[in-house]
Amino acid sequence: MGLFSIFKKTDAPAPQSSNDDDEAARLAANSETERLQQQARQREIARATAMKIDAIESAMTFDIFNEPEPAWGSQRAARPAKPKAATHADGGPDTQALADIPTTLLLRDDDLPQLAVAAETAPVVEEIAILYANGQGAVAEQLLSASLAEAAGDRTVWWMLFDLYQVSGQRDRFDNLSIDYASTFETSPPPWNAPAALAASSPDFAGLTPTEAFAGVLAPHIDAQLERLRQSAAASPVLRLEFSRVTAVEAAGCALLLDTLRKLQAQQRELILVGADGLAALIREGIAIGRRDDTEAPWLLLLELLQLLNREKQFEEISMDYCVTFEVSPPSFTAPHKVATATAAPQHVSASPDRFMLPPLLEGQLGPLLGQIQHYADQYQILVFDCSRLTRIDYACANQLHASLAQLGKKIEFRDVNHLVTALLRLLGYADIARIYPHKY
Repeated sequence: MGLFSIFKKTDAPAPQSSNDDDEAARLAANSETERLQQQARQREIARATAMKIDAIESAMTFDIFNEPEPAWGSQRAARPAKPKAATHADGGPDTQALADIPTTLLLRDDDLPQLAVAAETAPVVEEIAILYANGQGAVAEQLLSASLAEAAGDRTVWWMLFDLYQVSGQRDRFDNLSIDYASTFETSPPPWNAPAALAASSPDFAGLTPTEAFAGVLAPHIDAQLERLRQSAAASPVLRLEFSRVTAVEAAGCALLLDTLRKLQAQQRELILVGADGLAALIREGIAIGRRDDTEAPWLLLLELLQLLNREKQFEEISMDYCVTFEVSPPSFTAPHKVATATAAPQHVSASPDRFMLPPLLEGQLGPLLGQIQHYADQYQILVFDCSRLTRIDYACANQLHASLAQLGKKIEFRDVNHLVTALLRLLGYADIARIYPHKY
């Protein structure tokens, strides 16, 4: 048959056969495939939009929305129950009368980001907080999902659901909620930073967290601090390193810190890093492509910090610069093992006292934990409870802890609390005896 014979015109119509059914099925399948591909494209566009919003906001609003935790004495007097002005007989202000204001008024968290929920959602939030506290996470998740549409401009329900997904390790649902969040509020969604893995790493740990705060120049003199840190690692699975007051680095100091960080990681120690991103930026400013006079140590410490911060994209970029500069193969990226970050305090504020880290789960009876807290209270006037690993506290434990803390007569702070636990603490009156700082979204 000739090549063009198949195009010859025929008088008889083409016979009908099962081929028509096959063609119809093929068209239907193609249509379904196109629909799924279109949905996938829309989801990718939404993700890209969220990422773009995130980058813009990070550049424009970092100083506004990422203010460090305030120190004691830096807040205004609480607005509720404002006392009437008192005066002496001569008409001057009675300062003693102001001194007699109940201490609890000075300990409220009114100057924190607004935590009070709208009137129409408050009962729902409280009900969900109690359900979650009592271990009914699945029911709490259903109520949170159903309440999103009714939450209007209030983000409390969204934040609680984000926390529930992170605590339970539901990454896919977290990502889907992030897209809806970015679309609803036209802002960047929270980052995924599940505490569940950290909580599982040392589930029984509670107590003072060994801390080393580095300041000034990162030079050979830090070896004494690093030695204390290594000794603390022998007895504690969790260590806290603060770099927010480092102002300069030397190659020798970088080498010492790099060696210690690698050893702590090899020992499976959980690290809480404060100001690590600032230290990374400081090192980055002092190195240049093609310049070898500072040796490899600053470069390798920068790569180590980026790896601990889980900044894979930046790690790869610096790795290429390192490869070009020293003409060697760069190290490969490895996801960090048991590493968390925390917010740095303002430079003009003295360092916070040692923090008492609460365990991942408080359920049943507090038992020996109350004795540890009492021992902590005997040593410090300001009690700072680190809740970064606390995923849940049940209703009975929360009441028992409140009663114990109320008798101490101390200034108390709860830092890095998830929003599910925050809702329960506020419901049980913790704001009357302590400041509550939920982790920021």
